[in-house]
Amino acid sequence: MSITRWEPFKEMLTLRQAMDRLFEDSFVRPARYWNEAGASLPLDVSTTKDAIIIRAFVPGVKPDDVEITVEGTTVTIRGETKAPQEEVTYLLQEQRYGAFARSLDLAIPTQADKAEASFENGVLTLTIPKAEEIKPKVIKVKSV
Repeated sequence: MSITRWEPFKEMLTLRQAMDRLFEDSFVRPARYWNEAGASLPLDVSTTKDAIIIRAFVPGVKPDDVEITVEGTTVTIRGETKAPQEEVTYLLQEQRYGAFARSLDLAIPTQADKAEASFENGVLTLTIPKAEEIKPKVIKVKSV
């Protein structure tokens, strides 16, 4: 067992550390929540040999309240989660309400005019076929 000397001034925060903590608590961490609450949308993006599949998780949103645009290689999904019209005082509110939007640059040429969207159990699934020129081609070798 060893005895260490207690130094009370070593445990005190410096003014700089206190200011760093204040700014981090005020500006750095809430930015993550602001994106989740007002501007962000969780996505899963996958690819097959023929298409790109985007799944957006939008529980509580009606299909008519979602707008999808494809411009070049950029896909944008916009919508709004409407708050209930109840007059209540919340003790805890973790549900996200309001407008959301997410743009994604696919960097792969697609056929936007052949895109299909489906909506099931709060999951929006967008399937965008890849352009013909980037699909893999199989070339048979002939023997002479």
